[in-house]
Amino acid sequence: MDQQKIGTFLKDLRKERNITQEQLAEQMNVSRRTVSRWETGSNMPDLDILIEISEYYDVDLREILNGERKDEQMDKEMKETVLMVADFSNEEKAKIMKRLHIMFIVALVFLTFLLVSLFVDSWEGPFMDFMQGMSIGIGYGMIIVGAIITSKYAKQIRDFKMRLIHKL
Repeated sequence: MDQQKIGTFLKDLRKERNITQEQLAEQMNVSRRTVSRWETGSNMPDLDILIEISEYYDVDLREILNGERKDEQMDKEMKETVLMVADFSNEEKAKIMKRLHIMFIVALVFLTFLLVSLFVDSWEGPFMDFMQGMSIGIGYGMIIVGAIITSKYAKQIRDFKMRLIHKL
């Protein structure tokens, strides 16, 4: 699979439609920069976005993956296979999100312990200092990592993929 060839083909398809990268980005719910990366071959769209692109341009998915036009149409079986792979990918992402939620809960437990230990006078000494420092590090570290991964943009992408899958 030649990403440069695929990128050139995607650019040609966009120009045939006489639309800008910005307009395509809006249609696919991605940034213009993402479309630019697809067209330069430095990045590839996810499978479910590839399916949407093929439907948007009315070309066979194999044509996109080969980077050139073919006369034959994509058969239903291949489309179903690609959708099954996309479903599997989405299930894996859901598992990751569940783990992230657990991370947030653990962070809350550590930060709650920190707050309680700050207000209880009988809990003093080097061990408690160590535990408080560890609670701060683990709690805030988990929150920062979770916040980055679960940002609104990641949620928008997941929601878009689910809408696409349910539409088919």
